[in-house]
Amino acid sequence: MKRTMNTLDLNDLYYFAQVVEQRGFAAAGRALQEPKSKLSRRISALETRLGVRLLERTSRSFRVTEVGEAFYEHCRNITREAGDAQALVAETRVEPQGRIRFSCPTGLLDLLSPSLPAFLERYPKIRLQVLAVDRAVDLVQEGIDLALRVRIDLTSDSGLIMRTLGLSRRILVASPRTARAVGPDIESLAATSTLSTNDTAGEVSWRLEGPAGEVRKIQIEPRLACADFSAVRHAAVAGLGVAFLPDHTCRDLLDDGRLVRVFPQWRGLEGTVHLVFTTRRGLPLSVRAFIDHLVSAFPENAL
Repeated sequence: MKRTMNTLDLNDLYYFAQVVEQRGFAAAGRALQEPKSKLSRRISALETRLGVRLLERTSRSFRVTEVGEAFYEHCRNITREAGDAQALVAETRVEPQGRIRFSCPTGLLDLLSPSLPAFLERYPKIRLQVLAVDRAVDLVQEGIDLALRVRIDLTSDSGLIMRTLGLSRRILVASPRTARAVGPDIESLAATSTLSTNDTAGEVSWRLEGPAGEVRKIQIEPRLACADFSAVRHAAVAGLGVAFLPDHTCRDLLDDGRLVRVFPQWRGLEGTVHLVFTTRRGLPLSVRAFIDHLVSAFPENAL
């Protein structure tokens, strides 16, 4: 039985259902625009594979057998489901719809969030699930359609399709009062009260690039360590220490003077902000639309 089912052609099931519904080979041939002889040959082969008679036909009569009637009900359901599946795919190619699972670092949510309502209003049939995480998610294993990442080294994303959005730079910031108390050179950061967005225990390493391109690694033991950028920004404004933050997360605070740059000639290594996804071929229209939206939401001066 297993071997028989493996050799069935779904087209034959469709042909059989049409022959039953049209009450004959000639009428089914006209409806399908297929030769009557072809349909007769395919149904005969189907009966041979199944080992039963589905139709009784002579030159003057046409009758569906009892097993043929039962078989027809299943064939009709199969062809109906196939039609519904095809219609569903066709509909998604016309209008973006369905669920999108999108992974985004917490530090970029402030920049991204204001643009999400406009996207959802434009595409009312899309459901967006945003995973705010600071780890590198596994797109395939976790069923994620699209991930936003910031990397200095892009080798970890080499197996994925990548779309670059811009560059992110970390800068040293503090309240004006805290900045005035910082020592004269970059090494003095090790003895300064600091605030880290790395919430691992113990010392943290800050990699900084100087005006001549030299790179320094400063070991600090932060007074506050929190992965949430907002918490670190508030602590910096309150004068608790020097923070090392992406410039786009504190631009407004720099503009109104609540924060100032510390050692402005030094900055973190540039990170590439990019989208990653598994394939271009067969990418759902909804995901394509979201990619285009994110590209437009990240103008060159956004980072």
